[in-house]
Amino acid sequence: MEPVLERNYVRPRIVTEPPPPTNGSPKRYRWTASEYYKMADMGFFNGKRVELIRGEIIEMAPMKTPHATAVRLLCEALKKVFGKGYLIDSQLPISLGKADQPEPDVAVVEGDPRDFADAHPTSASLVVEVSDSTLRFDRLTKAELYAENRIDEYWIVNLKQRCLEVYRRPVKDKNFGFAYTEIFVVREGEAVSPLAKPKKKIKVADILP
Repeated sequence: MEPVLERNYVRPRIVTEPPPPTNGSPKRYRWTASEYYKMADMGFFNGKRVELIRGEIIEMAPMKTPHATAVRLLCEALKKVFGKGYLIDSQLPISLGKADQPEPDVAVVEGDPRDFADAHPTSASLVVEVSDSTLRFDRLTKAELYAENRIDEYWIVNLKQRCLEVYRRPVKDKNFGFAYTEIFVVREGEAVSPLAKPKKKIKVADILP
């Protein structure tokens, strides 16, 4: 198993958070999904790319063209592999509890569009983040979140190192919390098969800009 090396990390900016109490110990307020969507309805996030992670409202950096190209290539490749019976969602919410409403770059969700007319999906067969400046956030915070919610497979398209990082088989560890037990890197000249479609292959070069 090849280790995944960490790079310099730029944490996404928190755009909305009330001040701490004026007396006693400072206390960080955690937003709920209900409050988050009410603020969205009121126009708080107009023109911003945000998601709710661990009760914090995170504003994501503007999407540069390599990132956008990788998302399009991913959607195209995953549609061919998964086919009928699966949705290939791009930057749409997954509801992972009262304090987590991530919007991954790409998510493969089993079902039909009308299955989610009244509620967002609560799981996915595969979640993918395209990463450059937020690589450490995606490797740590996002990986823990997806592992905690039993997302069997999580990919990071690492634009800087031009490779695919694969995270599989989430478990709860008594010392480290939730984590993936199988982590490996697939290089640009190699291919990978999703757990949900083991007979199909995706070339890493086909999803890199």
